[in-house]
Amino acid sequence: MPEDWHNGGFGLYLHWPFCQAKCPYCDFNSHVRQTINQRIWLKAYLSEIERYAGLLPNRLLNSIYLGGGTPSLMEPELVYGILDKVQSHWTLANDVEITLEANPNSVEADRFKEYALAGVNRVSLGVQALNDQDLKRLGRLHSADEALRALEIAKTHFSRVNFDLIYSRQDQSQSDWEVELKQALTLAGDHLSLYQLTIEDGTAFADRFLSGKLRGLPDDDQSADMFEVTRALCQKAGFQNYEVSNFALPGSESRHNLIYWRYGDYIGVGPGAHGRITLNGQRFLTEAHHSPEEWLEKASSGETEQHFAKISTVEQAQEYLMMGLRLTEGIDLVRYEEISGYPLRPENIKNMQDLGMVDHANNRLSVTPKGRTLLNAVTAELFRD
Repeated sequence: MPEDWHNGGFGLYLHWPFCQAKCPYCDFNSHVRQTINQRIWLKAYLSEIERYAGLLPNRLLNSIYLGGGTPSLMEPELVYGILDKVQSHWTLANDVEITLEANPNSVEADRFKEYALAGVNRVSLGVQALNDQDLKRLGRLHSADEALRALEIAKTHFSRVNFDLIYSRQDQSQSDWEVELKQALTLAGDHLSLYQLTIEDGTAFADRFLSGKLRGLPDDDQSADMFEVTRALCQKAGFQNYEVSNFALPGSESRHNLIYWRYGDYIGVGPGAHGRITLNGQRFLTEAHHSPEEWLEKASSGETEQHFAKISTVEQAQEYLMMGLRLTEGIDLVRYEEISGYPLRPENIKNMQDLGMVDHANNRLSVTPKGRTLLNAVTAELFRD
């Protein structure tokens, strides 16, 4: 009988931890360094890929995701080397998705051409806003014109293009967002990631917010209205809201992120990278050391993981529920029971169904649009003993 992870697929996430500047809203593991020896980093990445290939041989790899940070700061030779090493150890699926994240100010046509020749077939651009005033407020280094040029360059070299936008920004009205989103939809490739601005602990925005200096943020009701407008306009343009913050033309969903949400296996390589891997029927979580310098030092001895721990069946069930309910398709209740050893309580499902928070049909459970705005609370209620 196939192990559970087969239901979600198998992917590789590789983290490039460097940026030209740290955005004030960002809580990702990203760092600014004046000099980076990319040859040394390539050696470390290749060593880690080799080590994980020894742990997880003979698997079909569905996706590779080069994330960050700003991976478009990587020299093309680095990307060539990484993808060549990966292909020497695993068989790539016929429809393998190989994504590279990029910031518009680091996009060069020649570099994108080289990435495509190396095997990258999908790019994700961190556009974030389509006007210069808001880009400046968000701490972005690019202009709106640079973002548009980067999109054109990306479309020239890649058949699949995503870009990110942030809404519920300072002093942004619903009508402002409608105008911007309509423009974005005319520019879109096959996928859009549309995130509500959230104030994350440990960020510069959090410090400003706590000191009363981050003014003009929409309230919860205004943000909820923006989310509804987002869904409606995207649906009208043919982009399905297949996950809370992600919209795609049919068949163009992010295959890598689907591995996360469908609770497959994925390797995490690079500083701070997380993974979920199955060894001899037991699922493990991995988390690498966050400091780029510490991770680089430990890569030579294969000791990059800060955490490598078993995940209990209760924790696996909770993770599957939390991740799967982010998707419009929801979760398979039979699979949930196989993971956890027991079904979700029918009364919990009924309570949420009566409140209009979930749909339940054909052994599948999904969250309604109403439930999505309270997803954490819905998940907690479903999981309650």
